[in-house]
Amino acid sequence: MFKIVLSIFIVLLNFAFAEDIKNIELQNDKIRDLNQKLINIDNELKNNLLYKRYGSYLTYKNISRDLEILEIELRKIQNLKTPESRENQRQINNKIKIKQNELELIEEYKESPIGKLIRPEDIEVIPEVTNPFLIFEALTYIKKLDENVSKYIKLPLEIENLLKLIDTKLEVLLSLDELESTELTQNSILFLESTKRDFEMVLDVVTTTSEVYSRRIEQITIETNNKISAQAQKTFKITLLIGLFFIISFLLKLALKKYLSEDDRYYMVNKIINFVLVIFIVIVLLFSYIDNVTYLVTILGFASAGIAIALKDWFMSIFGWFVIITSGSINVGDRIKVHKDRQEVVGDVLDISLFKIAIREDVTLTSYTVNRRAGRIFFVPNNYIFTEMISNYTHAGLKTVWDGLDIVITFDSNHKKAAHIVREIVKQYSKGYTDITRKQMSKLRDRYSLRGTNVEPRVFTFIEPYGMKISAWYLTNSYATLALRSTISAEIIDAFRGIDDIKIAYPTQTLRYQLLENQAENPMSMSNPLAQGTAQGLFD
Repeated sequence: MFKIVLSIFIVLLNFAFAEDIKNIELQNDKIRDLNQKLINIDNELKNNLLYKRYGSYLTYKNISRDLEILEIELRKIQNLKTPESRENQRQINNKIKIKQNELELIEEYKESPIGKLIRPEDIEVIPEVTNPFLIFEALTYIKKLDENVSKYIKLPLEIENLLKLIDTKLEVLLSLDELESTELTQNSILFLESTKRDFEMVLDVVTTTSEVYSRRIEQITIETNNKISAQAQKTFKITLLIGLFFIISFLLKLALKKYLSEDDRYYMVNKIINFVLVIFIVIVLLFSYIDNVTYLVTILGFASAGIAIALKDWFMSIFGWFVIITSGSINVGDRIKVHKDRQEVVGDVLDISLFKIAIREDVTLTSYTVNRRAGRIFFVPNNYIFTEMISNYTHAGLKTVWDGLDIVITFDSNHKKAAHIVREIVKQYSKGYTDITRKQMSKLRDRYSLRGTNVEPRVFTFIEPYGMKISAWYLTNSYATLALRSTISAEIIDAFRGIDDIKIAYPTQTLRYQLLENQAENPMSMSNPLAQGTAQGLFD
């Protein structure tokens, strides 16, 4: 009987041990699974930016704690004067400086577990949209605000995901602590609970801040959009006004082109219209985009005196340009003559700008007699019209000028016939210009008081020391005086050569001498027979 009971006890004991072994194996499997979960969670936490920042926050707290301890130690020994205490003070001071430098590097974690991320980006000063170019700046400003809001709104979601991960790890650690309680596990649980509290606090702050920040950004966006809209409307109106100015100027140019037959005059009118157009546009822009025009006018008023002195020639040139444009004394295409310091220039006006007149020198009588060169471009300051002599060969539509040439014949020539021949030749070649001038002069009677309007060629005869000078004057093209002068000169020479009683005078010398009756009384006269003579010279 005893053996039977003993056998049954042994069998039951074996069953009990087998069950315990099985439970131990199951527990070990659970522990391995939980440890694997912890490894996976830790890997996720390592890649989490917020969790990394939290590590810097803990580092800051640890360094601050160490710094406090060092300062306490320093206060304890700072009154000691022994060499050993001084060495300790020096070492502690060095450690304190090192800790302070370390804290400066991570100062952003002083009050926040996630550093500066807990605060949204600072809102810059709202831009003032005072001109069209600032519209683009305002749009960029709004875009940047939207990016900042989107970035900050994502932060609470990231913190919530991190808290879920911490909760998961905390559950795993609690389960592991139930299966196998260790000091490491309990410390990890305490650390995670503290971490969870810190991030819950951060989540509350960030959630509240994000709501306030979003509303503020929304308000600023609305205000900026209103400014952009107002400026766009203002710009549209100004653009319409400027466009209207352009249309009016275009229509004026189109109308004037039909009524002005001369291209040069149309060119000047076109420049005047463009100048007035620019002035109107500048005035519109100034009064539209300068907030305090009165202040600007006051500043310019005080500065104008100094500017006028420093830039006297510029201002005189601008005023001269205004006088030229309004008076019409000089136009583009006119042939003018400018005198300056014994320098004479005759040429055609290429352009009249705000400061100077551009002249292209042509081959003229001045080029032939004075300069002996032509083709240069001269720039004459507009202020010369007040200080220098400027002659206009083509003013008020006149296209002709009086030109003259002289020819000298001998005293024994038939001067009346010569004058008649010269008159006929001059009439023949200048008739067209005479008729043109007569028509132009009749038009000028309405503008000027004209008395001597005789446009027929004129021939004068004068007594000169060496002969009779015939001076012929005739009207010729202002732009081609030398051509007609050359033609008439050749014709006169050819006409005089065929007439016997007309001789052209040229530099000659006549010597007259007489021998004395009694040469013996004056032997010097024999050696110099011309000593008692007289001489006359004819020079041209």
